[in-house]
Amino acid sequence: MPHNIACVELHADEWARLRDIRLKALIDSPHAFGGTYENESAFDEDRWRLEFVKQAFVIASVDGVDAAMMYVENLRGDFDATCWIGGCWSDPDFRGVGLMRTMFEFLDKQADSRDWSVQGLGVWTDNDLAIAAYEKLGFVEMGGPQPSSRQPGKFYQRMIRKTITA
Repeated sequence: MPHNIACVELHADEWARLRDIRLKALIDSPHAFGGTYENESAFDEDRWRLEFVKQAFVIASVDGVDAAMMYVENLRGDFDATCWIGGCWSDPDFRGVGLMRTMFEFLDKQADSRDWSVQGLGVWTDNDLAIAAYEKLGFVEMGGPQPSSRQPGKFYQRMIRKTITA
């Protein structure tokens, strides 16, 4: 049965919506993120609103239920990246319906106006499922594994994607 997938960028007044999906992601996939549930669940409203100062948050919903998220930070990064993607997660109940593809299509539509034309991200080197999913979306591994400053002993792989234009 086809689903109605909607993709939006959240604004600071929607901080509770961001909090709810981020904490759900940290509970479901703690191994996938640099942050922890214990730390982020203690954030108050002001702290959540601060997140919106440095990055954009994109949420994909399925039939009105928030089911996937990512953030986009404008920066000049490695391998000519113009933005950095992070915090990617999709609810296991909705995986396989095209949430990540929908969010990246959303980014592509705004690439010129937002300077999101070369997207970079980091993924843990042992997260084979995520690496494969990013490759399907057009990301290519760049450089070698990098040591994590947030989780000593872990390594991440940088990946780059150039916006797909129509």
